Amino acid sequence: MGFLRNLTISQQIGLLFVVLFGLLLLVTVIAFSRTLLDRSDAEMTAHEQFKRDLRAVWIGAVLFWISWVAGGIVSTLLFGLVSFLALREFVTLTHTRRGDHRSLLLAFFIVLPLQYAIAASQRFDLFTVFIPVYVFLAIPVVSALGNDPQRFLERTAKIQWGIMVCVYGMSHAPALLLLELPDYRDRGAFLVLYLVVVVAIAQIGQEAASRRLRRRPVARAISRSFSWRAWGIGAAAGAVAGGLLYWSTPFKSPWGAVLMGLIAGGSGTLGEFVMHALKRDAGVRSWGGKASVTGAVGLLDRVAPLCFAAPVFFHSVRWYFGI
Repeated sequence: MGFLRNLTISQQIGLLFVVLFGLLLLVTVIAFSRTLLDRSDAEMTAHEQFKRDLRAVWIGAVLFWISWVAGGIVSTLLFGLVSFLALREFVTLTHTRRGDHRSLLLAFFIVLPLQYAIAASQRFDLFTVFIPVYVFLAIPVVSALGNDPQRFLERTAKIQWGIMVCVYGMSHAPALLLLELPDYRDRGAFLVLYLVVVVAIAQIGQEAASRRLRRRPVARAISRSFSWRAWGIGAAAGAVAGGLLYWSTPFKSPWGAVLMGLIAGGSGTLGEFVMHALKRDAGVRSWGGKASVTGAVGLLDRVAPLCFAAPVFFHSVRWYFGI
């Protein structure tokens, strides 16, 4: 750990991308070799799902590399695009009426770009309260101007919740790039990578545990695989991953990295659980690799853990360093 932390920034960056793309290439070769074997229909279905997830990881890795090369502003724009697509998918899964059009236009074309612009300007006090205070009060006013009282509270709450998850939550990931932490100048991308890896490992650990342990779901109507034991194992896996990535973090001790990994991993898996509830409400049980009748393609499934973990992790880091 000491050797890795003592490398120069350029050396750490080089090692980071060599390891990242090397592991992805290795996993891709193994996955391709397994397609040459005769397998059952269930195994082929699982393998197809794995290939889709692997393709998403490749896209994320390439985007991460591009954002690192291009700098914080381009990274913020890329995350803003992901927020836009996620919010669009969220809206396709929820019931809206003609009276909501003004609120939706406000969400997509004013709130979303303003939130990312505030993040890019590093005005974190305003960044923290802009959506939960000002936008949450503005949305019902704009919706009321639509002159449609039918299911008003439900429709307004859904728009607010979509903004909270897809815009507010996601915007905290690029904000990590712009945090000025002690002795951590120009290394913000490592903190983003730490968050993404920890959340992904926690999610994989939780899913693996739910398959192997005797299932005791806490909310059977929403998810038959989510249990507190599986969630605890997933959060613990995130904590271990966080400790192993200590060399890339600004935390003063390995235990700080472990604690932050536990926080990020635990909150991320809860985000996935909430997305199960949203899909059940919308009548979507599985994306199946194709767009559903609503036009949704499963982007929310992939970004929901990050949307939940990013704000919790961001403010935990600020609290840790007292900034």
